[in-house]
Amino acid sequence: MRFMMLMIPGGYETAPPDAMPTAEAVAAMMKFNEDLQKAGVLLALDGLHPPSSGARVSFKGGKPLVTDGPFAEVKEVLGGYWMIDVPSRADAIAWACRCPASENEVIEIRQVQEMSDFPEDVQKAAEGFAEMQRR
Repeated sequence: MRFMMLMIPGGYETAPPDAMPTAEAVAAMMKFNEDLQKAGVLLALDGLHPPSSGARVSFKGGKPLVTDGPFAEVKEVLGGYWMIDVPSRADAIAWACRCPASENEVIEIRQVQEMSDFPEDVQKAAEGFAEMQRR
């Protein structure tokens, strides 16, 4: 089962575009990342720049509207993610509990939808999706 562990750092929603973690925090996180890799469960991981350097595209009235960050109405934002492949939700939770997160950080765990989770008509409508994922 694939799970995405989403890091939600408190205060990141107002961080300046050049905000960076400390070397100590990165070193601790690298140890965690290496443990995930050594266990054979890590599929992907990335950190994200603050929302102040991002943009949002909304579709009010069916037309795209671009809003540059920061986003005043946002209370929580993603700081990064891990994609892991583990046998169960409990295993994903156990890995998240091992993360060297600070007290202002939260990890949200979400199971990835597999094509087999969908009814046959949805699977048929999504033909070619697996090939897109491999590119």
